Amino acid sequence: MMQLTLDSLAEKMKDIDFAMLSTHADGGQIGARPMSNNQDVAYGGDSFYFTTEDTLMVKDIERDPRVGLSFQGRTGLLKQNPLFIAVEGRADLIRDRDAFRAHWNSQLQDWFEEGPDTPGLVMIKVQAQRAHIWDGENEAELELG
Repeated sequence: MMQLTLDSLAEKMKDIDFAMLSTHADGGQIGARPMSNNQDVAYGGDSFYFTTEDTLMVKDIERDPRVGLSFQGRTGLLKQNPLFIAVEGRADLIRDRDAFRAHWNSQLQDWFEEGPDTPGLVMIKVQAQRAHIWDGENEAELELG
């Protein structure tokens, strides 16, 4: 089993743009949807995603803040090894425009034309509690919270 630190996890995540964000639906099912990390990968255990107030994902998180994030990429010298990262954490819904601006980048304009002032905008902050990584034939787990 390889050693995993927060820094090494962040390094492996830096080139992965999309994650599957999984929530607990109303009937207990698991709901998952792709979310961009918007290249906000200075990973210290927190991930940030933008959505709008009217989504099922927001309702799921309000009911049960336990979430999962799944990432897939490639690693190694020639990026030939498969890389899988699973993160378990707690989601908080943030509705503060100053916080939006701190995590905003120009690519988000494609989805939210009014920028951080988009009506109903919500930022989801996922605080990692545990991460598991499979990098080629190596694997590791990191407890964060």
